[in-house]
Amino acid sequence: MNHSKFTGGLRTVDPAGVRRFGIDWLSDDWRAICSWGEALPIVADFRKGLQIKRKIIMSSDNTNELHIILGAGAVGMALMDALVECGKKVRIVNRSGVKALPKGVENLRGDVASLDFARKTAEGATHVYDALGAPYDRWAELFPALQKGAIEAAATAGAKLIVLENLYMYGNTHGKPMTEDMPNSATTVKGIVRAQMSEELLAAHRSGKIRVAIIRASDFIGPRAVEGGLGGRVIYPALEGKAASVIGNPDMLHTYSYVPDVANAMVTLGGADSALGQIWHVPNAETITTRQYIELIFANIGKPVKISAAPKPILWLMGLFNPTINAVYEMTYQFEEPFILDSSKFVRTFDNSATPIKAVIAETVAWYRANPKHK
Repeated sequence: MNHSKFTGGLRTVDPAGVRRFGIDWLSDDWRAICSWGEALPIVADFRKGLQIKRKIIMSSDNTNELHIILGAGAVGMALMDALVECGKKVRIVNRSGVKALPKGVENLRGDVASLDFARKTAEGATHVYDALGAPYDRWAELFPALQKGAIEAAATAGAKLIVLENLYMYGNTHGKPMTEDMPNSATTVKGIVRAQMSEELLAAHRSGKIRVAIIRASDFIGPRAVEGGLGGRVIYPALEGKAASVIGNPDMLHTYSYVPDVANAMVTLGGADSALGQIWHVPNAETITTRQYIELIFANIGKPVKISAAPKPILWLMGLFNPTINAVYEMTYQFEEPFILDSSKFVRTFDNSATPIKAVIAETVAWYRANPKHK
């Protein structure tokens, strides 16, 4: 079975393998990572070191562990893929339910903001992964209660809690790379709320209520991340030869986090007790400009590059009529100056590197081709 070949670290998929870039695309990568046998051909050479590290961590774990995933967005589903392929028992929790789950995966439907329900979700759990999200126009209002539910779930079960955060708490660093020891300097509403939520987690850890590790990621790119910075507003139009829509200045350096790398980082922290009580940054490919990312996307698709950038004044005007855009407006500083995430601490500690950009683009575009936009 030869689904792919590799040239300069770039995965090139032959026609027989294209169909495999659907909802179960990540499965072979994770199967190779978790197995003790020879890695499947579809896994690129640049991941071999990562596979070895993951094999050691996962193989030492008890297969009877119960891993709870809170949230069924792009990262939650990538976590599910990873854990299932590693032979773990998985329960995924969200409000609306999940269709077409792998055999053996349990789905609980409900609102984690309800503490009684949160306690129920974690019965028997050894690990809880918080990949929750909230509607963006009500983000600051709804998110704190969701996190309290995640804390309660982990505390009730005595489970490790691995929490995914964004970078809002750092505020505008004016191009300075963000590191884990950087102070929380946010002045936006969402940034202040995120900083308070992060401190709540660390305080709960210090008090002994929970055992938590925090992982922070930048804007998403990758399978299922349709709402990400390089998601549906970029790739679906590109597939049709239309202009990609972006916010701010596309010529600023901007770190993007690849969804499978985010999931891998969360699972890695879940297997390392030494990671608890600390903040970590997801490993990311080299930081280039948003325009360069979009050029690579269009080149992969084979279409001429077209970009439509919405400057801040236009967003302000649009926000008068659209609550979601209004909520985006205060965060536009992230796209007006260099926005760079330093993940050297994670890479140094776990000998764990990110997926190279060309592979990120190839895998992401393949997923969008296999999952066309419903008109």
